Amino acid sequence: MTDSRSDCLFCKIVTGEVPAEVVREGERTLAFRDINPQAPTHVLIVPREHYPDVASAGAAGVGVVDEIAREAREVARAEGIAESGYRLVFNTGPGAGQTVFHVHGHLLGGRGLQWPPG
Repeated sequence: MTDSRSDCLFCKIVTGEVPAEVVREGERTLAFRDINPQAPTHVLIVPREHYPDVASAGAAGVGVVDEIAREAREVARAEGIAESGYRLVFNTGPGAGQTVFHVHGHLLGGRGLQWPPG
């Protein structure tokens, strides 16, 4: 696990060092397609600022989690899944499946999503 900004894949995507299929750019966020999609729509929404996980982003008290949720709504509208429904998932820690330690929301939709998820 790394939370070093210089080693962070998503920080490198935000700065353009690593290419990604960007679907939406906000002032504080970037949304791009997941390279291993788990649904017809699978977009990652990340803040431009580095936080290792959603818990640390929420604890910072700067509204970044709210911003990710707002951007998810806009991406869902653009992708045509806002009306049928979508899921926004945050994995926090290795035990939950987090593999990149830069907070990111997984926006999933375009198919039925069962519960419980995993």
